[in-house]
Amino acid sequence: MTAPRPTGERLALFYGYSLPEGEHPVEGEQVEVDGGGVRPVEAIDAGDVVAIPRHGFNLSIPAHLVDHRANITAACELGCSRVLALGSAGSLDEDLKVGTLICPEDFYAPDVAPSFYRDARGHSVPGFDSEWRRIVISAWDSLTDTKLEDGGVYAQTLGPRFETPAEVRALGEVGDMVGMTIAAEAILAGEAALAYAAVCTIDNLANGVVDSRLTVDEYRRGRDRTAKVLAECLGYVLPALARELPGT
Repeated sequence: MTAPRPTGERLALFYGYSLPEGEHPVEGEQVEVDGGGVRPVEAIDAGDVVAIPRHGFNLSIPAHLVDHRANITAACELGCSRVLALGSAGSLDEDLKVGTLICPEDFYAPDVAPSFYRDARGHSVPGFDSEWRRIVISAWDSLTDTKLEDGGVYAQTLGPRFETPAEVRALGEVGDMVGMTIAAEAILAGEAALAYAAVCTIDNLANGVVDSRLTVDEYRRGRDRTAKVLAECLGYVLPALARELPGT
């Protein structure tokens, strides 16, 4: 097996639970791409932007069963050269408030090591694309009234469950937010030569950050509030990012 390569210069938007439930970020033709996985990858072809719902259109694929290799392969096959990923996250620090939008600069995921390779080519140096991050943050700051925080460490767990207070305390030593998808995507995007940056919505305080126990309903309420803000921002930012290429 070898990593795919970009076949064009379109923008891929990976999204999941951080947008309003039942809504899609762009309008276009719904398509399916093989992607080499166990099921076809669903996508929306909106011209300059290709939107890929990592959990499927009906959100039926839980985090631990998302086929990240197939999604990255589909982005390459659909002519994309870069990815803007949206991710719902929990705050590991009470000072990182619910409702914040943040563009992480690093990730912590020692148990997450996907690869397209079965040989030494998998010994890559992962991370977010610094130039593409700069472009995303600049576009957000200039085109929206919503602050996009620059920096922070995203910690990825395997899911689909939330973390225990003990796990949250441990992750809080190295991370600022916790989610279940972004690091895996970033690793595979790097192998596939796709520039990758993420915008995370802080939808809840992680379980144990405060004395009260996190509930799924609390998470959903925070997510639904933040999703409306994120969707509005994307209406301004996506057209601009579709025209911007790293290194130009």
